Amino acid sequence: MGGVIQGPGAVQWCKSTFSGDDGSNCVEVARLQRGLRGVRDSKDRARPALVVDAEAWAAFLGLVKAGRLG
Repeated sequence: MGGVIQGPGAVQWCKSTFSGDDGSNCVEVARLQRGLRGVRDSKDRARPALVVDAEAWAAFLGLVKAGRLG
C-alpha cells in the first residue's frame, strides 16, 4: 500500500540523523495511523510525502542496514 500526504496536518516529522545541517540530502519520516510511514524531502515540504505500509518500511530499513542501497 502506498499513497501521499497532502498537507502538514498534525503529523510530527523527524529528520534523519544522517541528514546534514546545511539543508542538503534531508529526509524526514513520520509515523502515521495503522503502522504507515510518511517520507518526505525536507527541502520541499510543500510537495506531497510518500506513504508506505509497515511491511514496505521494514523491507526498506533492512536494505539500508544491510548496505544494499548504494
